[in-house]
Amino acid sequence: QVQLVESGGGLVQAGGSLRLSCAASGRSFSSYDMGWFRQALGKEREFVAAINWSGGRTDYADSVKGRFTISRDNAKNTVYLQMNSLKPEDTAVYYCAADISAWGMQRRPNGYGYWGQGTQVTVSS
Repeated sequence: QVQLVESGGGLVQAGGSLRLSCAASGRSFSSYDMGWFRQALGKEREFVAAINWSGGRTDYADSVKGRFTISRDNAKNTVYLQMNSLKPEDTAVYYCAADISAWGMQRRPNGYGYWGQGTQVTVSS
């Protein structure tokens, strides 16, 4: 069992930066690949980034590549999403999730079995 709590969302102007954190409870955190997803109003949840259990591999959606960075600190049971050069189209609720699939680092939401409650990111133009 893993419980996830996101923080760090807020209102920022276009071009600005935010750093999201996802704190996990449970001693098995370091064994999970982790992902960040987002869901804008009226749209489906979409993949943003993923990181493997050790932090040695990452994957990004094309829409955020070069602007967002996913990282993790297993000693702190925390995964991060550094978001730079934010755009109004990045406005969404951002969720972190733990991958329970056999393959790991899935881009599909149904590969993830544990989800946080989400944190709102709003980018003004």
